[in-house]
Amino acid sequence: MIRDGVTGGSDPKRACQRFTWPNRFFPYQLDGIGAIISHDHLLLADDMGLGKTIQMIAALRIMLASGTIHDVLVLVPASLMLQWRKELRLWAPEIRVSTVHGSPVERNWQWRVPASIFLTSYHSFAQDFSGRKRSLMSERVWDAVVLDEAQKIKNADTVISCKCKQILRKRAYALTGTPLENKINDLISILNFLQAKLENPNGSDQTNDSPSIRAIHDRVQLRRKKMDVLPQLPPKMVHDIHLELTGMQERAYIRAETEGIMALRNRPKILITHILALILRLKQICNACPETGRSAKFSDLMNRLSQIVSAGHRAIVFSQFTDDVFGCYALADVLKHFNPLVFTGGQSIQQRADVIRRFKDQRDHEVLILSLRAGGLGLNLQDASYVFHMDRWWNPAVESQAEDRAHRLGQTVPVNVYRYITSNTIEERIDLIIQKKRHLFREIVDDVSIDLSGLFSRAELLSILGLEDPEKPGRA
Repeated sequence: MIRDGVTGGSDPKRACQRFTWPNRFFPYQLDGIGAIISHDHLLLADDMGLGKTIQMIAALRIMLASGTIHDVLVLVPASLMLQWRKELRLWAPEIRVSTVHGSPVERNWQWRVPASIFLTSYHSFAQDFSGRKRSLMSERVWDAVVLDEAQKIKNADTVISCKCKQILRKRAYALTGTPLENKINDLISILNFLQAKLENPNGSDQTNDSPSIRAIHDRVQLRRKKMDVLPQLPPKMVHDIHLELTGMQERAYIRAETEGIMALRNRPKILITHILALILRLKQICNACPETGRSAKFSDLMNRLSQIVSAGHRAIVFSQFTDDVFGCYALADVLKHFNPLVFTGGQSIQQRADVIRRFKDQRDHEVLILSLRAGGLGLNLQDASYVFHMDRWWNPAVESQAEDRAHRLGQTVPVNVYRYITSNTIEERIDLIIQKKRHLFREIVDDVSIDLSGLFSRAELLSILGLEDPEKPGRA
């Protein structure tokens, strides 16, 4: 353990004795901690892998110790509960945390124990939060509320989104590297949690040209990109692999597409569910032939992994499917030579944690196969330097989150990302949509951030962590 808050210029021997940190903070993390402390409402939208969780925990620790706040509610996806508990024990060991989970009876007493931080999942919170006047949860006023992976409230009309915005709170913080996933309303919903309502008087959402949205966004978002704050981080190189379907797989795709389109045309009324069902079926066949199991993607992946593993590297493979024909378990069978591990949402939290532990500790597992939705959040997988996307998701932010499980702090070698796209199929059309969404994200999110330059002096930033400036005049 070291008693220091800054990398480089600060001498650990001169650090104050108040806080003990397990590691040094990067300068941009120190800026982030200062911004959290000085703002009652903040959207921390750093790139994935820059340590948003650590910055938030450090800021909460400092504010709790100083008496600025006394109680905190932290809402996270269920898959990140163990990760948050681990980081809280590491970065704020003296703070009492109540982890609210389990049955309704268990959660009832967990909400009532004396603690400074209450950690629970969005799902558990939505079940326990009631609008009844006498409800403990609806009447409690929290000093601070933190939403991790805040894109969970991007849809303003969902139960979870509505209930999060009803929480009585003095401070509100949202953590997400993807505040905008599909459309501007994603961002508006998060800003509504942080600040005032942004709907027009007529009830419709404001457009991305609205001055009020841009002004609030600029005032509350702090966003740093890896390329700007971590020049020492090895690069991430993205490669699109275009493959042709052949043989039975190609014939199965053509037949499914032809018959599916004909069936849609013959329907008296075409529902969105009918369209999505056909798209899903076509995407599955792009992964593997339903009759033979043959796959252009699987064959190419086998060849690439043979070279990658022989060179001493490891890989993670993402698929949106989990079944044993088109998805994760099919891949596990094809790749059994590499002793793969599988991580899916169908596993319990403990089972998933065990999979990650085994991948980190046992080098004989050369490949980790993950379902995109379950494995795309909160994991630290720097042990792998190659990432494969077997199929394309509509949302480019989800893909970026997934691949940045490997491209993050602690990575020491370049990360290669491979995205499979089968030619003359639905995947090519999906890729065009993804490109447009990436452009929207860059336009709305990447170019906005609060200005920290005039907020703190160097001495003030160091003092937040109890450090004296070693360059202060008069010091020996």
